[in-house]
Amino acid sequence: MDDRTLNDLLRRFGLSDKEIDTYLSLLEHGEAKASTIADAAGVSKRYVYSVSESLADRGFVEVNDHVVPTTIRANPPDEVINRLRSDVDAIRPGLEERFSRVERRAEQFEVIKSRVTVIKRIRSLLDGAESEVALSVTAKHLPEVRESLADAVDRGVLVLLVVSDAEGTSVGDAGGDAVDLEGVASVVRTWSEAMPTLLTVDSAAGVVAPPELLRRSDTDRQAIHFSQEQLAPVIVGSFLGNYWPAATEAATAPPAPLPAEYENFRHTVLQATLRLRAGETPRVTVGGRRTESDEAVELVGRVVEAKQGMVEPTNNEFPVQHSLVVETDDGTVTVGGKGAFVEDVEADLVRIEADEAGEADASGGTADAE
Repeated sequence: MDDRTLNDLLRRFGLSDKEIDTYLSLLEHGEAKASTIADAAGVSKRYVYSVSESLADRGFVEVNDHVVPTTIRANPPDEVINRLRSDVDAIRPGLEERFSRVERRAEQFEVIKSRVTVIKRIRSLLDGAESEVALSVTAKHLPEVRESLADAVDRGVLVLLVVSDAEGTSVGDAGGDAVDLEGVASVVRTWSEAMPTLLTVDSAAGVVAPPELLRRSDTDRQAIHFSQEQLAPVIVGSFLGNYWPAATEAATAPPAPLPAEYENFRHTVLQATLRLRAGETPRVTVGGRRTESDEAVELVGRVVEAKQGMVEPTNNEFPVQHSLVVETDDGTVTVGGKGAFVEDVEADLVRIEADEAGEADASGGTADAE
């Protein structure tokens, strides 16, 4: 390697030209007095002492000030290289973490200009859904995402679906122009009007597309694919507050088998509601925190009421209210989901089980009646 290339590489590690001259002179001498290095590098003796301290801090040299006169020894290149490599490895996590932040910020929003890409993004997000999907899609394009929706339902994901632009299209049957809704969602509603295609998955990512983009190929309207946890709940709130109530309930999946555990609280409320309407009184074990004190709590009791807006008849007091009233040994407790503030408890995880005592009472009552 020629001197110019070596100097250029050393500059990349933060050495100045005079530091490089001093260090290379030290390498050629191995160990020498400051005056010897000063003459060889063409710098002052005082400068050699100053530079040597800086080079010693970085692991390039060792200053032997316990002898008279003081000598400076170049450390073996292998030691220097290992030190530099160790420093590079040490800063790698910090650099990568900051770089990934930039990547995440860059990927938070993607502009989509074609219907094909919109459908592709919807399918991809549905395939990765773990707990909750809220989707509005036109009747015409439902078949393109039907399989992904059905797979999500099979995985135990809560799927709330609005089939829009459904005027003149029958639903529920498989013949003619009918749209088959079997197994595509936990709850399906239909609306004759055109509405934006909205999708949120796990309250973290989604797609928003104007009706024109899916209807026409010559439109200049664009869709947005977002990955932002602050935005997704706003889209869910708009979906449940503005579009869901305007649509008509068309299909509801049967209750899931028990026992079942849910981190998604809306899914918990839906399942409890379906059980209550079937004449059951499900038992729940709730892990979470008290909203007033932030104290961790685990409570066990029977669900006696559900406040919700997912299935008819709805009885929530505001669009995003989904809560349970649980009767425990210590009294009645209201339970809400993430961010709850009206209820007594904010739930992180809920286990729903059949109330065996209640079922036994019901069975005994039937026998007596007979």
